[in-house]
Amino acid sequence: MSEESDFMDELLADAEFADEQRTEAYYDLLLLQVQQMQEQIAYNFAEAEKEVAIINDWALRKNHGIQVKVEFIEKKLEAFMREKGVKNLELAHGKLLMRKKPDKVELQDVGLFLKHATPELLAVKPEEVKPDMQKIKQYLKTHYKAMPGVVIVPGEEEFSYKLNNRKDNEDGGQEKAGDTAQSAVLSRVAV
Repeated sequence: MSEESDFMDELLADAEFADEQRTEAYYDLLLLQVQQMQEQIAYNFAEAEKEVAIINDWALRKNHGIQVKVEFIEKKLEAFMREKGVKNLELAHGKLLMRKKPDKVELQDVGLFLKHATPELLAVKPEEVKPDMQKIKQYLKTHYKAMPGVVIVPGEEEFSYKLNNRKDNEDGGQEKAGDTAQSAVLSRVAV
């Protein structure tokens, strides 16, 4: 009877082992599907960028000739206003205006200027103060008490996965967190 129970235990262990391997293979295939879909998303964005570049190039070529004509007409309008000697001229399709721009000051040698400048010619900005989040976190870890105006938000568990043999990652894997479809799209948008 013990031989029969050993045989049954062995068959049961083999069946469980085979079932576990099928389960792992299934989830490995899911990872492969995620990787293929992310590659498709990256390809789609790359193709879209190529199409946008083609359209922008077409628009630049198409509009260059028009822009040259616009600049020629603008020069003719300016010459007309100078010849006429007026500052404003209202026409049916718009106004022609001649205005003097205000004078512009440029500093060529800042050091030389600062040597001879009086205090009323200088603008002093007060020191900028803002919270250093890293130092606050370190303080809270060592003192174990919250400071006024500071709230401690405990970290949560987050699902992540790592894909092997990614073309865009030198270390052989890429870790993703959060919603898989959204993070895949966001990572491609940022690239």
